[in-house]
Amino acid sequence: MPQEPMPDAKLQSVKPPALRPGDTVGIIAPASNIRRDDLEAGCQALQRAGYNPFYFDSIFDRELYFAGSQQRRLRELHEMFERDEVRAIVCARGGYGANYLLQDIDLDVIRAHPKIFVGYSDVTALLSYFTDSTGLVTFHGPMAAKDWAHDDGVDLGAWQLAVSSGEPWEVPLNAGAEALVEGEAEGLLYGGCLSLLVASLGTPYQMRPSGTILFVEDLGEKPYQIDRMLMQLKLGRYFEGVRGIVFGEMVDCLQQLSQDYTLQEVIMRVVGDLEVPVAFGVRSGHVSTGNITLPLGVRARLSVKGSRVSLSILEGSVTA
Repeated sequence: MPQEPMPDAKLQSVKPPALRPGDTVGIIAPASNIRRDDLEAGCQALQRAGYNPFYFDSIFDRELYFAGSQQRRLRELHEMFERDEVRAIVCARGGYGANYLLQDIDLDVIRAHPKIFVGYSDVTALLSYFTDSTGLVTFHGPMAAKDWAHDDGVDLGAWQLAVSSGEPWEVPLNAGAEALVEGEAEGLLYGGCLSLLVASLGTPYQMRPSGTILFVEDLGEKPYQIDRMLMQLKLGRYFEGVRGIVFGEMVDCLQQLSQDYTLQEVIMRVVGDLEVPVAFGVRSGHVSTGNITLPLGVRARLSVKGSRVSLSILEGSVTA
């Protein structure tokens, strides 16, 4: 079907229904192929958390490095949104391949069945597209065959606040969160994996960060590569209108252990003159432990004062 251009302005937020104990959680693999044992471990953790995980057997299909064909992955996505018993959709993993689905996604299906949709990494392409094109609040958080499959992989407190509470809440920041540039700002929380956001530029699905608290994170990118991506955003004027910037944990984003500079120093060379508050080390997405679920598309406040960082979600991200 023909692609729908995304609007230039942010749409009114569409909040999905809250997730309750006993609800069915649909699991999809929109990108890379998955290991059965990883998915089974994740399903067991979701069951212990009180949910009923559900997936189609075709989720284990493989085509090259994908979780089956483009058609299979698209069909799986649409059907999970259409099934009434499925109350939330959690991606199994990222990897690569979600971008293949973008031009054929039926946005009318998403609009007609707003649901909690969770993922990160390559799934950033879907998170930002759904939020930008339909207003759906999406969730940058733990995936079934990744974080849920490992002990201490999920910050359960943040998960419950994001997908179940329907009230404003304070993001439980880890001790590693650092203040880089002081200030306070409010805007819609938005973003995801930096390399995927940059890869969207020049397409009909490119990021639209104006008016937002921009969250960016990544895994295993060297400091000069982070520098290059941030400079691309700066030179392309994509930081114009951004009200604050939050960096993730940025796991393994170093050149070598003996390097005589920090990633924070590299980041500051690019964004330090933007005159917006900047924080570093918020543990969501690619993390070492305890993945924090962040709702994208809701109002948030970033406060960076002295050495203290706080990130407040100013409205519930789900409906009761």
